[in-house]
Amino acid sequence: MDAALEISGLRKSYKGFVLDDVSFSIPAGTIMGLIGPNGAGKTTVIKLVMNLIRRESGAVRIFGRDNIAHEPEAKARIGFVYDEPCFPPDIGLDRIASAVAPFYPRWDWKLFSGTLEEFGLPPRKKFKTLSHGMKMKFALALALAHDADLILMDEPTTGLDPVFRHELLVRLSAVIQDERKSVLFSTHLTSDLEKIADHVTFIHEGSIVFSAPKDEILETYGLVKAGGREVAASEIPGLKGYRHSAYGLEALTGDLEAARRSIGPRAVYERASLEDIMYFISKGEPHA
Repeated sequence: MDAALEISGLRKSYKGFVLDDVSFSIPAGTIMGLIGPNGAGKTTVIKLVMNLIRRESGAVRIFGRDNIAHEPEAKARIGFVYDEPCFPPDIGLDRIASAVAPFYPRWDWKLFSGTLEEFGLPPRKKFKTLSHGMKMKFALALALAHDADLILMDEPTTGLDPVFRHELLVRLSAVIQDERKSVLFSTHLTSDLEKIADHVTFIHEGSIVFSAPKDEILETYGLVKAGGREVAASEIPGLKGYRHSAYGLEALTGDLEAARRSIGPRAVYERASLEDIMYFISKGEPHA
């Protein structure tokens, strides 16, 4: 089976920012988390996949088809959920859906109505009366109603309360029970991804730091903590970033077991969370 999304050598430049040689792929039937600090390039990647902005070089293939040469076919298989869904404010949800439905040959009114009911959204409710969380639910209902095989979500949980964030994550996990379907979930709230992602791609300053299975990342990366001057950062194998405090050294390694063997009892060792990894690579003092 073709990968749901393949990105290779993608480049786009703006004044003061370059997305450079971005490459990763999403296996069908999986959830890929796209993480990185604000301004790292996550939204730019998604806009390039949707062909909302033009790439300078590289390739984007959706289920094996180029996203520009086969744009109508590609977009028919994508459900796009913005960080801030934007629809006519004074129009009812059922009328918005009626305008959207003709663009998708696989639109299913029964599925759409059932999802609105599941999400507690009255069909005739005007879009402007929805809370932010309800707007996200409506956007997801539209994406699911045309049987999208690839759902792209750009910071979907930002600003949502924990209850709705949990509901959304459960719904996305249910989506990929159909092994034809995949999700690209862009966020800087990494705790959400630790619950549901199969793979994680980390982008920083326009370049890919890593793209790998989540469990492999969490097994490999770790924190090394040492008091006083017991350990120098330069001693730590696989050093990715570090910080000094009044309590001593805290460092991120990309090879926790190698660090444990090398440093031994002079330090304590912990598994790193995705948040730890993003912090130390983005903000920690760099490895010399």
